[in-house]
Amino acid sequence: MPGAVVTVADGVHAYVQAPGGWCVNNAGMVVGTDAVLVVDTAATERRALALRDAVDALAPGPRRIVVSTHHHGDHTFGNHVFSGPHTLLVSHEAGPAELRRKGTALQSMWPHVEWGHTPTVLPALTVREGAAVHLGGITAELFHPGVAHTSDDLVVWLPEQRVLFAGDLVFSGAAPFVLMGSLAGSLAALARLRELDPLVVVGGHGPVGGPELLSFTEEYLRWVAALAGQGRADGLGPLETARRADEGPFAGLLDRERLVGNLHRAYFEAAGGAPGARIESAPAMREMVAFNGGRPLRCLA
Repeated sequence: MPGAVVTVADGVHAYVQAPGGWCVNNAGMVVGTDAVLVVDTAATERRALALRDAVDALAPGPRRIVVSTHHHGDHTFGNHVFSGPHTLLVSHEAGPAELRRKGTALQSMWPHVEWGHTPTVLPALTVREGAAVHLGGITAELFHPGVAHTSDDLVVWLPEQRVLFAGDLVFSGAAPFVLMGSLAGSLAALARLRELDPLVVVGGHGPVGGPELLSFTEEYLRWVAALAGQGRADGLGPLETARRADEGPFAGLLDRERLVGNLHRAYFEAAGGAPGARIESAPAMREMVAFNGGRPLRCLA
């Protein structure tokens, strides 16, 4: 199903794919007079082709800059659809190594999905701390907010329009996920994003919102940190801690089973583990399935 194009400022559009759960991400399109900047692609070939059609409808010219907010496949598997002599693919400098290491391994979790042709495409240009991209009439600032959702997060900020493409630092209506990044780092990154004073926030998944999305994500992560502290004090593991938790305002979030994965990261960091350090994800994924009543995690790609 094609995503919805949501215009958030002159020449600035979010590409929102509902419902925004596992594998169903958002993208962005910033149309300048000289080039078009595309923020992320999509998980499957079919979805990426639909995104490309949306970009072509807004700006049929060949010059494209595709920025990956991080290496996860739901944001990068469609990169090849945009490949060509007039397209520049950009990521954080840690992105290429992660893409080489993981490839299309994510697809093995959901073998029923029609992924299509999704070869791994490495970026031609990487960014360490930040860079400015001048598109003709619109300037986009790319910067690395630190280890947060992953080690290679890169956000896109449009200072004149006050529009922030936050990638998976922000989920809207769905549970955040920091298993592969850092809980403490995510809170530090969100504080940095808040200083930008955005008017519009486009998260990696879910409906477009405003700065309230930053606040809600911060509240959720602080709640996870408190749960982890109490669970460790009580001698409980992440799954047991999640099962006894009062989810309160977070009970209705999509993919709420991510709580277990987030607690695994919180426990690791509370024990002195470094932000972004790799931890074995398979046990956490199994426990998320258990928390979900034994039902497989739902990838609707």
